[in-house]
Amino acid sequence: MKDKIQIALLSVIAVALVALAVKQFSGDGGGAKKPVAANVAAVAGNSANSTDPMQSFDPMANNAAPVDNTPKTTINFAEYEHGFGNIKQDSENKHVFKFTNTGTEPLIIESATGSCGCTVPNYPKAPIPPGGTGEIEVEYKPGKQENAQTKTVTVIANTEPKETTLRITANVQKVG
Repeated sequence: MKDKIQIALLSVIAVALVALAVKQFSGDGGGAKKPVAANVAAVAGNSANSTDPMQSFDPMANNAAPVDNTPKTTINFAEYEHGFGNIKQDSENKHVFKFTNTGTEPLIIESATGSCGCTVPNYPKAPIPPGGTGEIEVEYKPGKQENAQTKTVTVIANTEPKETTLRITANVQKVG
């Protein structure tokens, strides 16, 4: 019985939403058209203090981007780019990017992501204290790629800006 009531309520809401959407796109007698989000809110009972509940809803109010209140710090890499030079296809090439937390808050690296599956970073998961150092090891396996290659690693941390880009380059030479 409870399931039937839930289905019936969902059906009523769906019909109301469709009716409001049709009204939205067909006009309301020449007057100003109301946002669909406002109509949805009215169906949901969000009428605020206005006599016209269709005009009282602010569709952006509940859709604001979350605020990042994480304490910010700064990071400084010894180098932001590394060139492997000439390397062979199907080889494994590693480089370590060393960094220092130059800020006053612990550095928390959320992620480090390679621009493709051939570029795999390994980064510290524990917070790095102010003044502390760390390393991001990047392994580049070119597979069957050829010629000049540029790959990136995007580091996301509690820094400003939030993203730092590291770059590796190589000239991949065909084997055989």
